[in-house]
Amino acid sequence: MFDKLTQKVQDALRTISGRAAISEKNIEDAVDAIKMALLEADVNLRVVRRFVNSTIEEAKGENVLRSVNPGQMFVKIVHDKLVSFLGGEKQDLALKGPDTLSVILMLGLQGSGKTTSSAKLALFLKKAGRRPLLAACDLVRPAAAEQLSILGEQIGVPVYREDGAKDAVAVYRGALSAAKKSLADVLIVDTTGRLQIDEVMMGELQRLKAAAKPDELLLVADAMTGQSAVDIAKTFDEKIGLSGVILTKFDSDTRGGAALSLKTISGKALKFTGTGEKPEDFEVFRPERIAGRILGMGDVVSLVEKAQEVIDQKEAEALQKKMEKENFTLEDWLAQLRSVKKMGSLQKMIEMIPGMAGQVSEEDIDRENFSGQEAILSSMTRKERANHLIIGPSRRGRIARGSGTSVAEVARLIKKFEKMRTMMKKMAKMGRNPAAMQQMMSGGMEGMRRFR
Repeated sequence: MFDKLTQKVQDALRTISGRAAISEKNIEDAVDAIKMALLEADVNLRVVRRFVNSTIEEAKGENVLRSVNPGQMFVKIVHDKLVSFLGGEKQDLALKGPDTLSVILMLGLQGSGKTTSSAKLALFLKKAGRRPLLAACDLVRPAAAEQLSILGEQIGVPVYREDGAKDAVAVYRGALSAAKKSLADVLIVDTTGRLQIDEVMMGELQRLKAAAKPDELLLVADAMTGQSAVDIAKTFDEKIGLSGVILTKFDSDTRGGAALSLKTISGKALKFTGTGEKPEDFEVFRPERIAGRILGMGDVVSLVEKAQEVIDQKEAEALQKKMEKENFTLEDWLAQLRSVKKMGSLQKMIEMIPGMAGQVSEEDIDRENFSGQEAILSSMTRKERANHLIIGPSRRGRIARGSGTSVAEVARLIKKFEKMRTMMKKMAKMGRNPAAMQQMMSGGMEGMRRFR
């Protein structure tokens, strides 16, 4: 995410962030480098100009040039400006209470990921304790209703559809009745999409809006299309009226032009992002956290939240006790590997660690071969995973054959495990000493860089 932009912005800040004294020339040079990075990232020209002018004006003030640490003050100004252009505070959905039905219309062109995003939003709301119902009102795209039904079954959310229907408003009214009977509290309507904006589509959407009086009108746009996504949002808002935007393929957007331009140009907040193909790959858009990632500050809060979704608190406490007593086994390691896989892309998780964005690539992760490690561990018996000391030459040969690896790879994994177990014991004890933990983590980050 934002790979090129992150690297270039970090390079520009590196020339100034560590200085005890800076001049107006230093500021101008750094801002000019950031300006070029934003333009190359396909950020709207008007947005870039506003960013440059406001940053230079504030950075040249007396409170920066004569501050105790002007370099850090400058970085803070850049961070705050990015947050502002990304939309400021996160924007929650404006839904009614759980005892009253709320309606969300999902809008967008064909191919933007509207149907998939409808299901992702339904799962998000379901996890939040709501009772969603999906309505298949896209009667134009072949198999749109079938796709929504399949997705609904996967996530355990009911779908209302009328096969052979011609009138989207009539289908909506049927879905509304079904929602009330089933005591659903959010009705998510997947509407008609076309390859391009036309009067027929807009006319149908206007009729749906008039009938539904929705609480939210969310545009689903493809982040990979850059400024086209921003232009589409502006047009939809003028014709229909929007309350917010969902950007799909956000994890594949290495430039970031759409996200950085959307709020300023369209006036509409980016509320959610699609970050993968799975139903759970759907995140609330938080400008401050994204700005932190762009500047290489990481996003530890999001990383912890992802971990909390897949790791039980009691299991985590039990694991810490094992680590302290050096009772951590290969069985525990296998469980942890599987938990990490549930958290999503390893590359995205690494980007959330402060200072690691751009430092470890997909190639480095492949070299670590997490899948190979899981295969080796899965080929062991429970007895072997409970006590790795019994794994002699003959057992290593059998494990290698079972996992499709070599005896040398099995031996390396066991050696790596022994080193890791010793380190984990130290980390578990240092967990109660923040200063010591921070020092150790810094050494670990350097170790990862040396690994490359």
